[in-house]
Amino acid sequence: MSVADLILMADRIHTMSDGPAPTAIAVAGGVITATGDRADARGWRGRGTEVVDLGAATITPGLVDGHFHPVTGVGLTRGVDLSSVRTAEGLKSALRDADVAPGAWLEGWGLDPNVFEGAPVTHAPLVEAVGPDVPVFLLLFDGHAALVSPRALEMAGIDGPRAFVSGAGVVCDADRRPTGHLLELEALDLVRALLPGDAPADRRARLTDLLRRMAAAGLTAANAMDFEADSAALFRSLEEDGELPVRWRFAPFVMPGAGRDGLDAVIAQQRLAGRRWRVQGAKFMIDGTIDGGTAWLDEPDTHGESTACLWPDPSAYTDAAGVLAGHGIPIVTHAIGDAGIRYVLDTYARLPRTSVPHRIEHLETMPTELIERFASRDVTASMQPTHCTAYTRADHSDNWSSRLGKRRADRAFRARDLRDRGARLVLGSDWPIAPFDPRAILAAARLRRPAGRPDVEPVLPGQALTARMALEGYTTEAAAAAGLSGESGRLVPGHRADLTVFGLDPLSADPDEFAESPVPMTVVGGRVAHRG
Repeated sequence: MSVADLILMADRIHTMSDGPAPTAIAVAGGVITATGDRADARGWRGRGTEVVDLGAATITPGLVDGHFHPVTGVGLTRGVDLSSVRTAEGLKSALRDADVAPGAWLEGWGLDPNVFEGAPVTHAPLVEAVGPDVPVFLLLFDGHAALVSPRALEMAGIDGPRAFVSGAGVVCDADRRPTGHLLELEALDLVRALLPGDAPADRRARLTDLLRRMAAAGLTAANAMDFEADSAALFRSLEEDGELPVRWRFAPFVMPGAGRDGLDAVIAQQRLAGRRWRVQGAKFMIDGTIDGGTAWLDEPDTHGESTACLWPDPSAYTDAAGVLAGHGIPIVTHAIGDAGIRYVLDTYARLPRTSVPHRIEHLETMPTELIERFASRDVTASMQPTHCTAYTRADHSDNWSSRLGKRRADRAFRARDLRDRGARLVLGSDWPIAPFDPRAILAAARLRRPAGRPDVEPVLPGQALTARMALEGYTTEAAAAAGLSGESGRLVPGHRADLTVFGLDPLSADPDEFAESPVPMTVVGGRVAHRG
């Protein structure tokens, strides 16, 4: 065995593999070279070996976030953070308190539609807070809708309904006047195109800070569900200064109307890579969101909405996915409603298999007959536990549940059913739609309520994951979903030296307490990416 570059020792090391539990692990050249007990570590040392005894801490394989928007998120999280606003009065107060120069845009993000308590989402609170002449752009929490002021509508030339290539829309009242509520990306972009751009240096600085905070929370890798125009330039620039603290796999977006030129561009992008990032996959959306009425359901929601595919001709999605899969590109599809999930599963059944399994993101409401098909067709299920615990309520009084009605809300976020039926299940955050801290997400997956809130009734507690299942969703399942089971996801010799260290044991600690666990160290490729 070669001399170790790094030796870590801890009372608990969860290798996520069969065999005795070690208390020491050796790393050299970016891979794990040995595991054993503390006494064994003496034989691994050399003159330059760094040895760290972490005492009562717990070491796990490095955590991988299944669904993230790093570069897009840097642009979306501008202005006032509205994620903690819970009432219309709170929204108005937050806007009045915003520090905005005269004539400048007032921007905000993270707005929960439950603020409107079932009433229509309109720009009335914006006008009450800052008047009709201030241009305001507020991104709703799901990233698929926005609320804009009368002045913003005027500047964008929006004075009535619009037709779009996708299932986007400008919400209007009975007199066909825009309410300020915009649905899906094409509609949002009418106003977003007018917003001031970020300086490249600012975007780079914010991305650097994001990656640092991710490593400090225990993340060693993430799946990026887009590839912005400047993504390659940003990550190349960061790698010029040193190693990234987080590994990345990117799946560029394919939107309705992309055409053959758009598909060829995605095929060409698959060649792009750096030392710790690469493009591998293509991201589609078959529908929008339940909160916005743009999901694709078998039956209309209680507002008579969510009845259509985001692609006006669903077969165009199937054709585009077929072209890319034919080039060996794994397909990733956002599918939230039961009709959308069914259509994607039917499409995947006709696609060629790729070295990395095709996957479906979100999976918010679906009948059992769809769950049965994930394992049999080797489709990865990717879910975000805090989408359930942060934005829905056990009594179904939230906007999401009331739109679905009890029957469909009762078959929601079925993480445990997927695992029990043999599906590969990866977990993640969908940042910036929800916070990325994996400690809170692991806790929410087990509790079915927000971590640290024992007063909140769990949402469908029968869908809770075990502690082991939750950790697998960030480790072994994540590795399998990326086609990397033979080189990551477990702490065994020959695998990547990506490790996360927790002050508490994720398999035995109380979930609420674990959500506050210290992260003494994160290691990526055998190098310390974070030291607490």
